[in-house]
Amino acid sequence: MIYQVEGLSKSYGAFKVLDQVCLEVSLRSSVAIMGPSGSGKSTLLHCLGGVDRADRGSLLFEGNNLQQMGEEAIASLRRERIASIFQFFYLLPTLTVSENIAFPLMMQHHTAAERKDRVQEMMQAVAMDHRAQAYPNQLSGGEQQRVAIARALIMRPSVVLADEPTGNLDRKNGESILELMQQLITRQSSTLILVTHSKEAAAVCRSLWFMEDGQLHS
Repeated sequence: MIYQVEGLSKSYGAFKVLDQVCLEVSLRSSVAIMGPSGSGKSTLLHCLGGVDRADRGSLLFEGNNLQQMGEEAIASLRRERIASIFQFFYLLPTLTVSENIAFPLMMQHHTAAERKDRVQEMMQAVAMDHRAQAYPNQLSGGEQQRVAIARALIMRPSVVLADEPTGNLDRKNGESILELMQQLITRQSSTLILVTHSKEAAAVCRSLWFMEDGQLHS
């Protein structure tokens, strides 16, 4: 198992966002989580990614309890093992396509030669090598999401957490992004956990869970 979650609960004041959530996710699996706005989907994803901490419960990632890990150790996991893809692209506006994709490698002090080879490989994989020197404001929404996917996957993470990755795209671009994301994640033998409102997006995953009022149901 890559994730083992038991009795995860979190509240903001009197509002209980997560209520005794239990979940097991196998290595190299793909899981979709659907539910209405405010049901707790994104909060659960933030906890799985170490961005937020639950108030109670156990959350094991690759056998390590994220609830008990220090901030530095969690930050290291997020840089190397846990990748995130969002509805909004969060590209750095002053960096080119190739520089945005290379950014995680630069943070990990990979050599220039390593960065060049890996970035070229990822740009080709997402069909953006012809736009290597373009800036984010020169790209379409679909192109920006392709760059965001390449940036997320360049570290070859164990798990990819995707929060409404097609929510800011039209249907045609959304379908293309989902197909690309699934192909690349499968090729890298990563695990996918996808939060979405879209039945079409959820259909790319092998298992489906529903979230309502902070509780998770298969």
